[in-house]
Amino acid sequence: MECCQPQGGKRKSGQVKSGKLAFTMARTAKTQSAPQPVVPYFRPEALTFLRNLARNNDRAWFQPRKAVFEAELKEPMLAIVRKVTDAMLDFAPSHVRPAEKSLFRIYRDTRFSNDKRPYKTHVAAWWSHQGLEKTSGAGYYFHVNAKEVIIAAGAYMPEKEQLADIRHWLLDNHEEFRKLLARPAVRKAFTEFEGNALTRPPKGFPADHPALDLIKCRQWGLAATLPANAVLDKNFAATVIRYFKLAAPVVDALNTPIAAALKPKKKILFGLH
Repeated sequence: MECCQPQGGKRKSGQVKSGKLAFTMARTAKTQSAPQPVVPYFRPEALTFLRNLARNNDRAWFQPRKAVFEAELKEPMLAIVRKVTDAMLDFAPSHVRPAEKSLFRIYRDTRFSNDKRPYKTHVAAWWSHQGLEKTSGAGYYFHVNAKEVIIAAGAYMPEKEQLADIRHWLLDNHEEFRKLLARPAVRKAFTEFEGNALTRPPKGFPADHPALDLIKCRQWGLAATLPANAVLDKNFAATVIRYFKLAAPVVDALNTPIAAALKPKKKILFGLH
């Protein structure tokens, strides 16, 4: 049988093995280069990126890694936002908007700040009420940094007129508002905003009113803190939705006077409505 073996047989066997190895390497390279599917939660690489960004907050570090930021943070964040927004059709339809409109940019506005670091060390999203500026009114918010997740809802940066509208609404509706804040499920899940309160009653408001503690506030709402690794859970979007649902009555209450002020006034013709 040996005499029948073609010359160079060993070399041919080596060529076959070499070909198999080349095929395997090519297939592995193709698999590794294939983009990761976008999912509504983060991979551990996302938190690693945020930790490194906190230590290297400059363009020289970020720019070569921008593709990593987009793949590991921006795209999963948009997927989370879309899933949460879809659920909002049931409990917060006035806050439904395109995901790209809810997502905050990673870039800091340094024009009027002494802190010139170019990037935020967290990723965040905010769902404002339709018809209101992005950060005004009452809405829903969450952000993720390397240490924690913050989920919040309420009025954090109301404009001057909105601030007055909420305060006047509280004069007559403070008891109803306190009941919303005192619901057992809400108290278990959230803490109230400290409120950034004034030291004195706002001008034009009675100093002896039973709602004075609420009226002196410049912010109203609820916040919860979760560990950073909560974003690694495949059900993270469902967690955000659960918190937002709990806070929805508070958000709706705060937007009630603001939305009323947005409605066009009826024109009076010949002294008649």
